[in-house]
Amino acid sequence: MPDFARVYDVLVVGGGNAALCAAITARRAGASVILCEASPPPMRGGNSRHTRNLRALHPGPTQVLTDSYLEEEYWDDLNRVTGGRTNEDLARMCIRASQHAPDFLASCGVVFQPSLSGTLSLSRTNAFFLGGGKALVNALYREAGRLGIVTLTDTEVQHIEVEDGFASEAIVSHCGFPQRIRFKALVAASGGFQANRNWLREYWGDAADNFQIRGTPYAQGTILKDLLAQGVQQVGDPTQFHAVANDARAPMEDGGLAMRLDCVPFSLVVNRDVERFYDEGEDVWPKRYAIWGRLIAQQPGQTALAVTDSQAVLNFLPSVYPPFKADSIAGIAAQAGYDAAKLEKVMADFNAAVRPGTFTPMVPDDCRTEGLTPPKSHWARRIEKPPFYAYPLRPGITFTFLSVKVNDRARVLMADGKPSANIFASGEIMSGNILGQGYLAGFGMTLGTVFGRLAGEEAARHVRN
Repeated sequence: MPDFARVYDVLVVGGGNAALCAAITARRAGASVILCEASPPPMRGGNSRHTRNLRALHPGPTQVLTDSYLEEEYWDDLNRVTGGRTNEDLARMCIRASQHAPDFLASCGVVFQPSLSGTLSLSRTNAFFLGGGKALVNALYREAGRLGIVTLTDTEVQHIEVEDGFASEAIVSHCGFPQRIRFKALVAASGGFQANRNWLREYWGDAADNFQIRGTPYAQGTILKDLLAQGVQQVGDPTQFHAVANDARAPMEDGGLAMRLDCVPFSLVVNRDVERFYDEGEDVWPKRYAIWGRLIAQQPGQTALAVTDSQAVLNFLPSVYPPFKADSIAGIAAQAGYDAAKLEKVMADFNAAVRPGTFTPMVPDDCRTEGLTPPKSHWARRIEKPPFYAYPLRPGITFTFLSVKVNDRARVLMADGKPSANIFASGEIMSGNILGQGYLAGFGMTLGTVFGRLAGEEAARHVRN
């Protein structure tokens, strides 16, 4: 039984990568640390359980990354996917610090695998965890245990007592029983509100009922809402989130990475009314895959269909659920429940607009359409070689961007713009400071690791002072 009578130096709210990086860093700096995770032990780790890599700056090849990936290119990638809706100072700070993230995680027992080639196009930019996110989470919890961090599962932090920017104690439900935890510094790392459908409905209406929650069902936004209600400054658009094109047949919660479909760049995508609605070949997939969840969320019924043919099926990762397969477009339409005549017409118009080029699946090529709205800018080939394949799509939400505002020391800012006395934040709960819209593959783990370390370091420094 944990000692609820003592005053801990640092309380960390959350149990994923951002929380664990904060807890480990604070403990290594000499602070006593207690960490509260809302989920039961088998589901500990939040969304980090479902991750597989982080995006890291590196000036030259490493054991797990090829070539180099420097600050200006990293910044350009991030700036483009966010459409400039980012805090450049915080973003660049995070980018520069990302160089040291793999070594820090390795010091905690996380093992990386050699760089991956193939359909993901990430060998140069992203370091992959051997065993994926579950292995990463387990390694971080082992390190936390070795350091003597008190880690509580089945423990939901329901309220933080904040007065004049100073947090003093937390009201928690520990294994179903009410408790109080007193502390000297707080690190909020409890994620967004993507699993709270009532909150999502405030911005999306009934459409929210059709969103698939890719990660943990415990991301209810309880502490985010609690802190915002007590004078913490908010940042980020509440309607924005990191969401991808998910298999429409996936579980509504906790389906994870395997449910994502990567077929879009090599397909023609239509909504329920059998209309194309966006350029499927706008850019390479790691920079554009995360816009498709939001695009599909804006379509009728929050559904879409990606149609391709036998030329393309080896250009992307295979799906968990078998695709619809037929020898004709009409056959595909019948299986998917779409209007056959309309789908045949859309396909004919697309094929007529395709201009020949040299198809290169890993980089932007010169295969495009002409005179078609919306265009397909790259990887446009006539879809004409049976069998044809189709994949039903729904938006799969990873995390929301409404956040608490922080400064460059991960300290939470109050509504008057002044730093809070002892509240710090890391991970998805502060993602909106940098992610105004869009997403870059692997950046969530970078954000959690960098700001987790920073928040833990600053919380421990606050306690010492």
